[in-house]
Amino acid sequence: MSGLISKFFSSPIFTWWNSATFGTLIFTSRKGVKVGEDDQGNTYYREKNGRKRWVIYKNGPVEASRVPADWHGWLHYTVDETPVERPLTVKPWEKEHIPNLTGTQQAYAPLKGQGQRQATASDYEAWRPE
Repeated sequence: MSGLISKFFSSPIFTWWNSATFGTLIFTSRKGVKVGEDDQGNTYYREKNGRKRWVIYKNGPVEASRVPADWHGWLHYTVDETPVERPLTVKPWEKEHIPNLTGTQQAYAPLKGQGQRQATASDYEAWRPE
């Protein structure tokens, strides 16, 4: 019985961290106008009167770092044109956008699989309370 209850309360009606909520989907269908998608499949909308802008993430967690820089500028009213209308110029030295991977299996860990670091001759001495 508790598995059924937890499954019920983890549905999109009650959670926002896995996908758009039911209320967001209703609001989007009634007042939203699709303006584009990014390379991850996230869909961007604006309100018919142009006041609000939002994103509905395709898959995975609802995480702001998954929004690329060009769409971030549009979402935060830094630019008026969407990246579809006016693409951002990419410099040759710029790297491709990756979301924040902290807390995932792909997170950066300098000592991953090495255990403790090796001591050096000029190693520090940890403080110990007296």
